[in-house]
This record gives sequence, structure tokens and C-alpha cells, in this order.
Amino acid sequence: MTLAAADLDVSNLPAYAHDWALVDVETSGLVARRDRVLSVAVVTVGPDGAQTGEFSTLLDPGCDPGPVHVHGLTAERLHGAPAFEEVAQRISQMLEGRVLVAHNAQFDYDFLAHEFARAGVSLPVARRLCTLALNRRVDPPTQDLRLGTLAAHYGVPQLRAHDALDDTRVLAGVLRASLREAARLDLRLPFVACPPRQDARFTPSPPKTPCAYRNPGRMAMGGPLVQGMKIAVTGPTAMSRPELVARAVAAGLNVMGSVSRHTGVLVTNDRSSGSAKARRAVAEGVPVIDEQEFLRLLEDVRPGTAHETSTDAAPETAVLVTAAPPASVPVAATPVTETASAAPGPAARRSTPAAPVPAVPAAPVPAVPAARKPAATAPAPTEPVPPAREAAPARPLRGQRVLVLGGSHPEEASARARVVELGGAAAINLSSGVTDVVLLAGAEADRRMRRIATLLIPAYEEAWLDAPVVAPVPDWSERRQGPQVLPRGGVVDLPDRRAGSLWSVSATWAQQTTCEIDLVAFLVDEDDQVTCDEHFVFYGAPESPDGAVRLLTDGPTEQTVTADLGALPPAVRRVVVAAAIDGTPTFGDVGAVQVTTGPGGSAAPLAQAALDAATTERTLLLAELYRRGPLWRFRAVGQGYDHGLAALARGYGVDVAD
Repeated sequence: MTLAAADLDVSNLPAYAHDWALVDVETSGLVARRDRVLSVAVVTVGPDGAQTGEFSTLLDPGCDPGPVHVHGLTAERLHGAPAFEEVAQRISQMLEGRVLVAHNAQFDYDFLAHEFARAGVSLPVARRLCTLALNRRVDPPTQDLRLGTLAAHYGVPQLRAHDALDDTRVLAGVLRASLREAARLDLRLPFVACPPRQDARFTPSPPKTPCAYRNPGRMAMGGPLVQGMKIAVTGPTAMSRPELVARAVAAGLNVMGSVSRHTGVLVTNDRSSGSAKARRAVAEGVPVIDEQEFLRLLEDVRPGTAHETSTDAAPETAVLVTAAPPASVPVAATPVTETASAAPGPAARRSTPAAPVPAVPAAPVPAVPAARKPAATAPAPTEPVPPAREAAPARPLRGQRVLVLGGSHPEEASARARVVELGGAAAINLSSGVTDVVLLAGAEADRRMRRIATLLIPAYEEAWLDAPVVAPVPDWSERRQGPQVLPRGGVVDLPDRRAGSLWSVSATWAQQTTCEIDLVAFLVDEDDQVTCDEHFVFYGAPESPDGAVRLLTDGPTEQTVTADLGALPPAVRRVVVAAAIDGTPTFGDVGAVQVTTGPGGSAAPLAQAALDAATTERTLLLAELYRRGPLWRFRAVGQGYDHGLAALARGYGVDVAD
């Protein structure tokens, strides 16, 4: 079904009827704090869906226009166009009092915010709505969520892609259709408050040149410094701090802003200062020297070992495994190993791995005070069976998207795990892609039940999972091949790691009223430690200094980390994506978190996983992108911790306040 809600009038539905300002910008690059807007278009639409205004213009950015092959805007074509500050007031008047709408709205919002700041004009936007995030919730039966694909699906004509005005007109049609679909499904709109939370202390700074050497560990007392050692400085210094840091960096040392168990030495002229760094150095047994001794050692820094860019031969197939915790960590069930093709589709489960299978690195284990425990219930393993005699598992739910309602969280988690075992995808929220619903005790009280009945989605008791029989697909329904469904610990190879090829990891959860959930990313080295403080990406510092990794806030229940894998420095071996609760609730209260990964932000996802925390966790390792030979891989991790974000960050070598 594509336009079942085409005649639905949302103008009398307050939740969906607003004054909108639809925006599209064409830019000279992808980094808002560095690149410039080349053209901008704004179309205003009233609560009834009727257009009320329109404005568009080319802009002379005073710089190279960047990828002309994408936007077609040459320097000659832009010459003589107004500068942004000349049109800022006109745009401001159109945005005032309206919800800003764009496809991948954070991109357009960030560029406008920077341009308005340069012009000295306030950006009058209190809320924004991303049509990409909205359609992730709607889940239309399209192969991807690009603007052109959605336009074709919703019957909106598109004349000139990457033309700001035409894209904005197309966006208006996509918004109208998406709102009708959201109303049909009774979905909350994913509004984002603007500006996003920001702490000036963590404003992205100019790129720091990554240290070229691996960390050799701590300095032996009386021994030399070695290139790659992590150095921290605390307290007053006789030499200016910038000059001292510059000399250390020039010698090949890695100067950090905090102390961890991987710090090589702390430099201080006052050992009794009681600073946080000094206290941490004592607790971790980090050597402490004064400035004079440090300067003497800088005269003879020993050669280090350079970070390697691995060129090992790649395996012919992806390997799916569950993350294996250390022997000292109790687990609820023994991990199960699976193998599969890299192409989306079910994997044949094996109780013993096929031989030979290269070992996949275990999930990172930060040094943290609270006990680590599995955050999802894995099915109990069967007795070992020789691979040659193994029967292929039944996958009766292949291609189905099943929503589980009611029950306690452990009961929901168990039912979702069973759905995945049977080849289906476990849905977290109601969307147009849901094909079946499983009802546990208390499901009748769920507000979505009335909508499920209206939409005629088949609903079954829990016993249906013992021998599911799938209802025939209605003639009017459209289906698409979904992403590969991964279990907790599942791994898949990523097909593209070229510079400029973005890869995304998105997380979605049920709407919360008692807490906020924040996505974060750690860019870590061979020791699972950040190589600099700026390699901790979170809401206060939403991008790494070089712009290779970014955090995007798509709405109150979805956030995305994007990574330009080809642009990451060799020192970064993994990009670890985690979620943390801001408040006292736990992930047992939140329920399952759905994680998807795919190229860019609007392309079809390659893989997805539903991760269920146990009960008391406040932080959850969701996934990681990691190097394996010449390849990058994605792993659905699903490991939870009872402590907060500050303790998790310390485990990766970042010291932040709670």
C-alpha cells in the first residue's frame, strides 16, 4: 500500500497540523563549521498543507564551491549572487514561529546555524522535524529513504534533483504524505528542540594531528620516554602550557587531557596538588615526574612503533558470532557461533564453528568499577553436532516484522529472541512495516492495540511462536527485502570503506517520558583507548575534530552515529557506539533498543538487531565498527553496565563529569 491515507485530512488533528518552514541547502562540503551554503530555498506551508510562501537564491560563499559534479554550482554561476548576510533577515522572517523541516534536518539546521552566526543574526528556530526520521518511523515499503525514492513512492513529481527550490517543493509533497501516514499509524512526530544541547567547553576544536605511534605503556622510573606514550600535565608550569605540549607532540608523544590506566607519565610541579589528574595517577600507579625532568627526557625520546594500516587478506565470507565475554564474567548462556554470506538473508546456525574460521576480536571490555553482564538473553546452545549432519533451521518468519506487546521486559525479550531465531525481525515500534503482532499478558492495555485492529494486522497469542503460520500477504500490500537480522554479537562485513563513503549506526527505542537517552561514540586504538580526548563524541561535542565521526539527533527516540571509515586515522581501530540513560531509570524500564547499520543515512540498511537490556543497566554498548584486515565490520554487541556514562568513558580513557 502506498497511498492508503491520501485522503486523510490532518488539518483538524493538532498533533500533525503546524506551521512549517521547509528548507533545503546546497553546500560546498559536509562540515558546517568549515564549509558554506551555496544556495538556499524556503517554502512555508500552513497547518492545512497549503503553501503560503516561497523564497530561493544562489549565494556567493567567497570560497571554492566544492563538488560541482553533485550540485552543479560553479564559481562562475555563483559570481554576483548575494552573500548570506544579505538574505539572512528575509530567511529569518520565513522561519520565525514555524517548525523547520528538512530531509536529514540536522545537516540543514547546522549549516543555517553557522551561516546565521557568521551574519550576526539569530536563527529563530525552536523546533525541527526531519522527514528522514519521520519515515524511519513510518517504515514505508521502499528500498531506501532517499528523498527521490520517497517522492516516487508518495506520487510527488521531482524535476531537478539537487536543485534547492525543486527539492524543497518535493519535500513539501513528501511531508504532506508522511504526515497522513503518521496519523494513520497514530505515530508521534519526532520533533527535536533547537538548538541542541551544547556545552561551550566541548565545542569542536581544530583537528588535532593524531599520534602516529602505538602506546608503549608506562614509563619505567629512571627510564626513557618512548614515542606514543600518553602524557598528561597538571598544575602550573614554568614553560607556557602550549609550548610544553607542542614540544611533547613534536617528539612523538601523545598529550592527553586526562589520566587513565594507559597513561605513561604525569607531569606536575606539585605532587601534592590534589588535582583530579594527580589523584587518578596515584590510584592507577602512574609514574609522576616534574617539569624539569620531563624536559630533560624530551631530549632523548626513543623511537616508537607506528600504527599499522592492516592489509591482511580478507575472508571470502562474513563471520557472524556472538561476543564472547572474558572467562571471569558470568553469562546466562554460552555464545552460539554462526556463519553467513555478507548478503542480507538468514544465516545457518551451527553449534560449532566451521573450520577454519579466523578469530573475530572480542567486544571491548572497559576497566570499570561495576560488574559487566550480558544485556540480552541468548538462546541456550544445542549439543555439538558435526556440521555435515546438521539440519538447516526452520525460518518460518523470514521476511516478517513482528511486534511484541505486553508482558514483563524479560518476557518481551524472550519473545523477541524467539522471533529472531525463527528468521523474523523484531519490531520496536508500530510502523507500516509490521506484519504480525504477538500478544503477551496485559497487551490489551497498550494504546497501539486499537490502531493494530484498525489496520487489520494479524495478532496472535504467545503460543503462535511455537509453530507460526504466516497470514497471506494482502493484494494491496507492498513488501521489500529487509536488512539482515543479527543476533546479539552478530557480525557482518561492510562493503565500502572508501574515503567519503559514510557509514551509519542508528539506534531507536520506544518513546520515553521518564528519562532521556543519549548516544555516544568512542574512537579507540589497539588498547581500546581513545587516542585523544576529542575522540569521545557525544551531545556536547557532536563530531570528532576532523569531522570523520558525527552524532546526529533525529528525534527523541532515534539518534545516529555516522563514520567516514576511509577518513579515520590509522590509530582508530574501532568506533564503539553506546547508549546512556540521563536519569535514574534503567534500560530494563526502556525496553529493547533497535540498532541498524547501512551506508549513509537514507540508503537501505544492511543489517539490524534488537538488543534487550536485562534489568538494572544504565549504559549499554550497542555496536561497534572495527577493522578486520582490509575490511571494516559491524558487530551488534548488546552488553550492559549498571554504572553511568562517566564510568564508561573512564574505561575508554576519557575523564568527564557525571
